[in-house]
Amino acid sequence: MMRRIAVLDAPSNLGLRPPTSTSVPGCVKAPGALRDQGLLARLRARDAGCLTPPRYDPGDWRPGDGVCHAREIADYSVLLAERIGAIIDRSEFPLVLGGDCSILLGSALAMHRLGEAVGGRIGLVFVDGHSDFRHPGNASYVGAAAGEDLALVTGRGQADLAAIEGRRPYFRDIDVVVLGIRAQDEYRLDLQAAGITTRPVPTLRAEGAARTAQWAHEQLADCAGYWVHIDVDVLDPAVMPAVDAPDPGGIAFAELEILLAGLVDTPHCLGVELTVFDPDYDPDGAYAAEIVNTVVAGLRPVSAPTASPPRLLPGPSASAVSSVPSARRRNGRPEVTVTPAATPAFVPVLVPENGGDDRHPVSAQERVEDVPPAPLGPPGPVTPVAATSDGPAVPEPVGPPASVGPGLLRRAPLAGLDPDDTLPAPEDGTSPSAAGIT
Repeated sequence: MMRRIAVLDAPSNLGLRPPTSTSVPGCVKAPGALRDQGLLARLRARDAGCLTPPRYDPGDWRPGDGVCHAREIADYSVLLAERIGAIIDRSEFPLVLGGDCSILLGSALAMHRLGEAVGGRIGLVFVDGHSDFRHPGNASYVGAAAGEDLALVTGRGQADLAAIEGRRPYFRDIDVVVLGIRAQDEYRLDLQAAGITTRPVPTLRAEGAARTAQWAHEQLADCAGYWVHIDVDVLDPAVMPAVDAPDPGGIAFAELEILLAGLVDTPHCLGVELTVFDPDYDPDGAYAAEIVNTVVAGLRPVSAPTASPPRLLPGPSASAVSSVPSARRRNGRPEVTVTPAATPAFVPVLVPENGGDDRHPVSAQERVEDVPPAPLGPPGPVTPVAATSDGPAVPEPVGPPASVGPGLLRRAPLAGLDPDDTLPAPEDGTSPSAAGIT
């Protein structure tokens, strides 16, 4: 039974510092640029609209004032959580197009509400070139939420962002898997000390993208389901430099495709968000086209006719949920209809009707995991590699009995970039490496 994808735009740039003193971060344009490449038609997805963010205006914010745009980010996160919850209520698979990484707070809030509703924990697969783990405990000051989002959603930082609705943390440290950070990430030791599981790029490549996705499943076996965050700066700037903080040492488009396909090829993946692509550095749309090709192929397991119906693994004390747990709330409490575990009911899943073009040169399933990744360089046609029958399978997470529920590539990088710098940008900074540092 295929799962219908619903595409929601969340073009917030509130979590980034301004590229220059007279400009704003361009990632607000990302959803439109991706849609212009035919993303919705190729996914045969429902258009879930756009959640317009508050105006970007740092005002008189200065380092030491806490997170810039905190109130606006918090308000936007609540609204975003509602929209994601409404998609999940329809038994659909949300694809959220950011925006910067601060949209993770809205997704995290939605997942915490859902976990409460089903009596289980929701996990997070954090695919990002940077750990985004700066917080008051390890930095002299904070300021840009897009460089602090993982810290915030794991309960670190100011309460107006880290504890919306009194929920803190949105994700427990042991329920987070970080993939794709650079080997020398500034906060890698802090992640280790916190018990957050990580697989940086060298290990990801050594193990392979498909096996890494399987490994991530296994790390979250005790969770009822999980959300996937993808910051496109996980890609190497030699193939995709159109981000606010390009950092050498990333992965290739083909690897991201395989990784994404493996992560979503389970009914326990509840949705995906895509962040930080900046069309201001993509004037001819070539990078947007590459991103769309990758996302369409990577999400094919979600909408394939053979896809498993969406379901959540119940928590230790949860019964089978007979209807989609609503992320909307009444009187501050979730409304959930519960039936005995012995009589679970299947949730209807909306099936796409007509139209769309899901063509892509090569799908993840057509590649061999053990073939070394192609060297990064100028874009060109992708040559299919014959699949083998003994390729690694991606099993379902091992856990309690499942109950039915919601489905739920060119320029060399510039050196000397500090991806976590939040000091005011030079007024003449116009290159991608000098703009919008998270």
